[in-house]
Amino acid sequence: MNPLAEQLNESLKAGNAHLYEMLSTLGKEIYFPKEGILSQSAEASSLAKKFNATIGIATENGGPMHLAVIQDNLSAYKPQDLYPYAPPAGKPELRSVWREKMIRENPSLDGKSFGNPVVTNALTHGLSIVADLFVDEGDAVIYPDKNWENYELTFGIRRHADIVNYPLFTDDMKFNSEGLRESLLAQKEKGKAVVVLNFPNNPTGYTPGAKEGEQIVAAILEAAEAGINVVVVTDDAYFGLFFEDSLSESLFGKLAGLHPRILPVKVDGATKEEYVWGFRVGFITFAAESKEVLAALEQKTLGIIRATVSSCSHPSQTFILHALKSPEFEGQKEEKFHIMKGRANKVKSLLDSEKYADVWEYYPFNSGYFMCLKLKGVQAEDVRQRLLQEYGVGTIALGDHDLRVAFSCIAEENLEELFDIIYKAVLDLKG
Repeated sequence: MNPLAEQLNESLKAGNAHLYEMLSTLGKEIYFPKEGILSQSAEASSLAKKFNATIGIATENGGPMHLAVIQDNLSAYKPQDLYPYAPPAGKPELRSVWREKMIRENPSLDGKSFGNPVVTNALTHGLSIVADLFVDEGDAVIYPDKNWENYELTFGIRRHADIVNYPLFTDDMKFNSEGLRESLLAQKEKGKAVVVLNFPNNPTGYTPGAKEGEQIVAAILEAAEAGINVVVVTDDAYFGLFFEDSLSESLFGKLAGLHPRILPVKVDGATKEEYVWGFRVGFITFAAESKEVLAALEQKTLGIIRATVSSCSHPSQTFILHALKSPEFEGQKEEKFHIMKGRANKVKSLLDSEKYADVWEYYPFNSGYFMCLKLKGVQAEDVRQRLLQEYGVGTIALGDHDLRVAFSCIAEENLEELFDIIYKAVLDLKG
């Protein structure tokens, strides 16, 4: 094993041996090179005043070489903030500004020990980093039966995890914290589990309330007290889009510092929060009591980044940083929030009118981009195909009877027509 990896592992063992035990084989072996091209280039950037022949970019006239056909469309930004490689961890100022934003929007983080967010190529990349660092073949990865299908690829296919699902909802349509608890405690023999918490949930648009949040935290704590090492990933892709009766913070804050056998990992980003899906800017943040542990986890994360994407898009980071620092940012974001909330409320009022009660029920939703219908007497895939072929309407079929509808991309004034068409398609199939 590389001495740098061994050094990081020793830091983890000294700071919290349980966190070292959570690492996958790759997680134990990975490190960020200290004496490679990047470190030598960094040293040269501060000392090579005459010529710097280390960096793998082209320069001209004292700055990064670039084409006018590109720069002319980006003239609001300096070339040095667009064209050179961004640091593997991301632009330092962006990381600091995002951390400040996290604390502002999650008061439960006040006084907690957690690291500086590391920039990822959006949330999928952040989840992939978690999988690489902490999941070996046969490790249990626990998340609800209603989930984002990419979890299966990220944890199951790529890392050969043992995927453990539990029903998302109880019979009274609350978050099934008991199902989570039982799934966790069932890993006693393995001694390790990775839990993925995704709120607002994709596909249902559900976020638990305060009492449910306490039950989730209690279930995870019980598992830790039973001797199970638990990596808890809060997939906060749709963070901030909380419309009614739900938690308004990430559970990352409640989990930080809770128990030595619990490692909270927050995966979030500008992708959905700031409506910049194609920019692909996300973040991964660890919580731990020891600064040495946080430093070691960051170095291992940088090793994964270096070995895969090397670094993330510099222009996208610059654009996001500029937006976050703008005095107009909060007002513009609030405006979009109310548009989204208006759409969610319109859908709920339509569904609560009993207009469609004979052909479907709906799962609780109070946040995010989506909601799910539970169809009666017809197959979801049949309805999806009917909507596409006969009405030119796209939806997502999930399982036998669930149909996901993204109200996020439908204007409020068109929502009633949309659900009327879905209703008609179901009636067509029922004959």
